Amino acid sequence: MREAANYFNYFTEIEERFQQRRGSLLLLSTLDWALIESWREAGIPLEAVLRGIDAAFEKYEARQKRGRMRRINGLAWCAQAVMQAADELREASTGTAQPAAGARESGFEKERVAAHLDAAARALDQPSIAHDACAATAARLRELAAQMRATTHQAAASQEIESLERTLTVLEEKLFAALTAAAPEDILVALKEHAARELAPYRSRMSAVQLRQVERQFVQKQLLARYDLPRFSLFYMSQQ
Repeated sequence: MREAANYFNYFTEIEERFQQRRGSLLLLSTLDWALIESWREAGIPLEAVLRGIDAAFEKYEARQKRGRMRRINGLAWCAQAVMQAADELREASTGTAQPAAGARESGFEKERVAAHLDAAARALDQPSIAHDACAATAARLRELAAQMRATTHQAAASQEIESLERTLTVLEEKLFAALTAAAPEDILVALKEHAARELAPYRSRMSAVQLRQVERQFVQKQLLARYDLPRFSLFYMSQQ
């Protein structure tokens, strides 16, 4: 499977494939990023997502030749094809041995990772909401940064990256829960209504479970942005 080798390129490769097939540098929306996060959390292989995007555009192009000119403006258009590609890939791989994961790509040197964690901690030092949760999270991020710097060899640090990413995901989830509990009701309602409007054109293309996952990711990203709080994932470090 390609997902192990492309763990930290998951978002970037999907964005590039979508832009390539669309033929323009359309920036992905918050909804698109939330959908990608839901795919990654669900364990959908990168290969399946890329195949699904290709299949959706091939179907679109065939329809376009018959005069149906509706424009593909978001990744959600590809959601059904991605899930179908994931099912096909899963069936094809049943009973086959999984190849060993290759070496991690460069760009995640221990000092750079530690600096990312320190920066996230500083962003939590003076929050406008959920002060106790932000302080506890900042302390934990600084602890993780110190542990990364204390790692003797870069090879050992590379082996810890996936474990660190899982820890950062847990910290984000805990902080999001604290923000949700502390945020005013009207703000949360408005964010959910915003998500519902964004998802409306694509409801027929996603399952109920997927819709809930994407809505949650969308609200989480919007809530963090509203209170100017950071993302912890190392993916966001790679974009700096």
